[in-house]
Amino acid sequence: MGSDRVFSHAIEVRFRDCDPMGHVNHAVFLTYLEQARFAYWRAVSHNTPGPGAGIIIARVECDFRAPILMGDPIDVRLWVSEIGRSSFMLDYEIVRLTDERVVATARTVIVAYDYSAGRSVPIPDDMRARLEQARLTPAGR
Repeated sequence: MGSDRVFSHAIEVRFRDCDPMGHVNHAVFLTYLEQARFAYWRAVSHNTPGPGAGIIIARVECDFRAPILMGDPIDVRLWVSEIGRSSFMLDYEIVRLTDERVVATARTVIVAYDYSAGRSVPIPDDMRARLEQARLTPAGR
């Protein structure tokens, strides 16, 4: 990775994360993404619980490339890949640290949202500025 625009979050695989076959259950991968995303927001928002406006996850996609087993040390790496008017994308890699193998890639589409009006809104300027600072361009990736 090597870029300061890639956020890294270490995760310890817990016994409860695994299915009877000893693999991390596929649904747990989304929890790992959420843990990393929340740690990212804390880091860029100066320890506030969110980015300053309501947000919702509009889409999640995850491609599984290799199993994660109990005891595997993993790292979830994420970066801002696209920013639109009212939404932005975070891209992720889940990496097994023992061999640096990418075990999954993922993407979330996140929408700025007004909960009282029940609709999307433009990304607030302060959030947009933080996202722009963290954005990776295709050449930087």
